[in-house]
Amino acid sequence: MEIGQFDVLDWRRRVAEIYRAVRAETGPAAAHTAWAEARRDLLASHPASPVPPGARASFSGGRVAPYDPAFRFVVPLDAKVEPERRDVQTGTDGVVPFERIGRAHLPGLGALDVWWLGSYGGGIFIPLRDSTSGRTTYGGGRYVLDTTKGADLGGDVDGLVVDLNFAYQPSCAYDEAWACPLPGPGNTLAAEVPVGELYAP
Repeated sequence: MEIGQFDVLDWRRRVAEIYRAVRAETGPAAAHTAWAEARRDLLASHPASPVPPGARASFSGGRVAPYDPAFRFVVPLDAKVEPERRDVQTGTDGVVPFERIGRAHLPGLGALDVWWLGSYGGGIFIPLRDSTSGRTTYGGGRYVLDTTKGADLGGDVDGLVVDLNFAYQPSCAYDEAWACPLPGPGNTLAAEVPVGELYAP
């Protein structure tokens, strides 16, 4: 079944609305519960879901670990980094350029590179790989922020919201037809991040 352009448009609108509600909610745990339920519903039923159509009726994924406030950070962007560019080949969007604009230092865990999507629209992108990857979470890693696609938890250069409870599987975790930018060394933590979306092939 081919995904229509307006299905993709509707998917992006819904994702943007989900994250708008997350940013508006004063309680991060309540926002997380609503986010998890809404994302699970989209994955299981939306025409633009990365879950293959034949698997949606029996979809049992979208499992998310309970909220843990210890994994929520509001940190300034450390822009004192060497410039770096990554050109990522994807199956649907061709070569996607990313430019490193800084680092987010997460106390007790390490630091993650913060990338800027350098093509039309732009946006902040923070992928994540940690010691749960390939065990309880997707082996290729997860995404924390992808503001181009609506995954935006809020904040600014002086206090970016990096809440790892909202880490989610990229589309390629559900279907090999998708090609996803995955975390490099600067987005890999030696620590365990047991929160966020858990692995569901």
